[in-house]
Amino acid sequence: MPTGVALRDVREQLFDAAERVLLRDGPSALTSRAVTDEANVAKGVLHRHFDDFDAFLAEFVLDRVNRMDAQAAALREAAGTGTVIDNIADALTAVFGSVAVAIVPLVTFRLQLRVRLRRDWPAGVPVLTDAAIMIAEYLTAERDLGRISANAEPDGLAPMLIGTGHLLFADRTNQPDAATLRKMVTDVLGTYLS
Repeated sequence: MPTGVALRDVREQLFDAAERVLLRDGPSALTSRAVTDEANVAKGVLHRHFDDFDAFLAEFVLDRVNRMDAQAAALREAAGTGTVIDNIADALTAVFGSVAVAIVPLVTFRLQLRVRLRRDWPAGVPVLTDAAIMIAEYLTAERDLGRISANAEPDGLAPMLIGTGHLLFADRTNQPDAATLRKMVTDVLGTYLS
């Protein structure tokens, strides 16, 4: 490995490498060596930027959660446009088509990662909790616009959509088709659609 070569955006390079390893090989294969090999950097590079590997993983997870901010804003902006079913189905596809599905077993798999995440994230599983908040905010906006009934409870419906969506997307090798996803969203929201 060459030394003395400046690395641009090394944290992002390491995070992207971790994502590729996680998606390709799963949480058990995600080691500091696998990340640095994937990023094509010396192992010491990771340890110069993070206290230890669990600190790296915690920041990686939080970085991926923060990437959902733009998606959440876009979903809020979609309120009142298109159909509620399509907007939710598209949002679920975007959430679960990303690294989100792979982060859940990673957080489950590593106790020290969960301990570190609890410092910044006191409840729930990052990514899934953020996705539920995003969906609840969207459903609240649609309820305010009268596109779903006034008795709908977005804070209860959103976790149902996220949980069921996670079950549909959990097998990364066999993703649900659009019709299956739309049927699930319709089954959850159908009685609330105006």
